[in-house]
Amino acid sequence: MHVIATAGHVDHGKSTLVRALTGMEPDRWAEERRRGMTIDLGFAWMGLPSGETVAFVDVPGHERFVPNMLAGVGPVPAAMIVVAADEGWMPQSAEHLAALHALDVRHGLLVVTRSDLAEPETAIELARSEIAGTSLGDVEAVAVSGVTGAGLDDLRAALDRLTGRLPAAEPGPVRLWIDRVFTVKGAGTVVTGTLGAGRLRTGDELTLGDSTVRVRGLQSMGQQRDEVTAVARVAVNLRGTPRDDLRRGDALLTPGRFRFAGLVDVRVHGDPVADLPAQATLHVGSAAVPVHIRPLGTDTARLRLSHPLPLRIGDRALLRDPGRHHVAGGVTILDVAPPGLKRRGAAAARAAQLTSMDAHPSLRSELSRRLLIKGADLAAMGVLLPTPSSEPMSPADAAAGQPVAGDWYADPDHWSALGGRLGEEVAAYAREHPLEAGMPVEALRHRLGLPDRILVTALVRPPVVVRNGRVVAGPTGAPDELVGLVGKAFDGLGAFAAPESYDLAALGLGARQVAAAERTGLLLRLTPQVVLRAGAVEEAVRLLAALPQPFTLSEARQALGTTRRVAVPLLELLDRKGHTRRLPDDRRTIGS
Repeated sequence: MHVIATAGHVDHGKSTLVRALTGMEPDRWAEERRRGMTIDLGFAWMGLPSGETVAFVDVPGHERFVPNMLAGVGPVPAAMIVVAADEGWMPQSAEHLAALHALDVRHGLLVVTRSDLAEPETAIELARSEIAGTSLGDVEAVAVSGVTGAGLDDLRAALDRLTGRLPAAEPGPVRLWIDRVFTVKGAGTVVTGTLGAGRLRTGDELTLGDSTVRVRGLQSMGQQRDEVTAVARVAVNLRGTPRDDLRRGDALLTPGRFRFAGLVDVRVHGDPVADLPAQATLHVGSAAVPVHIRPLGTDTARLRLSHPLPLRIGDRALLRDPGRHHVAGGVTILDVAPPGLKRRGAAAARAAQLTSMDAHPSLRSELSRRLLIKGADLAAMGVLLPTPSSEPMSPADAAAGQPVAGDWYADPDHWSALGGRLGEEVAAYAREHPLEAGMPVEALRHRLGLPDRILVTALVRPPVVVRNGRVVAGPTGAPDELVGLVGKAFDGLGAFAAPESYDLAALGLGARQVAAAERTGLLLRLTPQVVLRAGAVEEAVRLLAALPQPFTLSEARQALGTTRRVAVPLLELLDRKGHTRRLPDDRRTIGS
């Protein structure tokens, strides 16, 4: 299916033309038919000579209903601009064209109606000259009469040619902007919209604001469907969702793939930024949201939305000044999570940065600005992340394409600099706290300004290691001075000799130093007063395994060459660790 919106001045025959083409009544409301003009959006569809199907979003032409018109045009890739031959180009023709240009609609067709009432050439010439200077460019023109049917076959052929030029639908996530909400007896709440990307299936779970909703049923072109693929007009029956919870401008979304943004930086295409009003209305999809405008650069601004919308980098939207009934221009979303501007000079620096941003969500460029960010947040902004099935990426994106830890992505240069800083911070902490067994991971996280502990662990490289929640330099993490004191205390002693506390203190190993040596693994504490050098447990197991099994305490003491003061607590430690097993007769054997 292809979807085309009508556009043009009130009472120029848009609905009559759609009715003549499709045989369907696009004006749904009795009030519309009574007054003879479209008030809200209408929908109809038809088959083309090629076998393709085109659906029309028929929009109101009256100035008072421009917001309704914009809700219909917003998600649609092409437009059929309708001008009456007997009236020619009119004010709403110009405003509708300005809206299409602001939304960067690039595919269109000019249809001059009422050719039975006036010669169409003048109207065609003037309308094409107006259209030529916009994003639509040079469009094909067809003259018709909705009353007599003249030219309708030519129009069908022109529509076939137009739809043949439309780009293929994007395979991305679903963002269905809701343009109508109603209730069907026996089915419940139904919403309609133009599906511009992705596919919908019965049973899908979608996000609606903060809620999760389930698709109960789908309908397209009046037929029930199990699946609908973009581009298409679609009606979605939502399970268990009250009608009052929905309104035009809401969006059904693929979970986790969009970011609700209340503050965005944009590039403005239209009026000079300096001439924009402080307040305007932002139209995107079918939504219309009041915004406050803060100029930044010559063509860039910051918009503060009255309520957040699901926006992505590269989205196109429209700014309108409703007080002056004026389309101020289009905007392209450059950033959906912009930095604060509280410091002096921050606004000027941000304006300079925005100048180089092209609204194409690149992994490398986003990382260079954000330094560290989760992949889920990047994907919600519209950034393509590498997967086995993803499109080929630029060399710069591919170089930054792997997460550094968990779902965290990092700018390569920033990540390398963090690794260097980590070693410096650990060394500085060791100098400031010589008796501690390394720097606590959480303290190091704060010093490096990292948002997650796993990033600290991912940055660690030998000889720096993580041990017992601390980051230490070298095999033990102990200061050289402490290593030297312990070596001196045990110099010339056997593996199972335990120096007295006063001897240790005389060497500079007081209670704090001994505790630090124990934390770093330089010493093994058996009792408050008995410490051995590191490796005593492994050496004891080796020597005891050589004894005839089982063995007594006395035999163990002799094999270890130590005293009861050391042997008793050492054997008890071996029992607790499972290296030895104590028998009922107090003898022991190696192993359990």
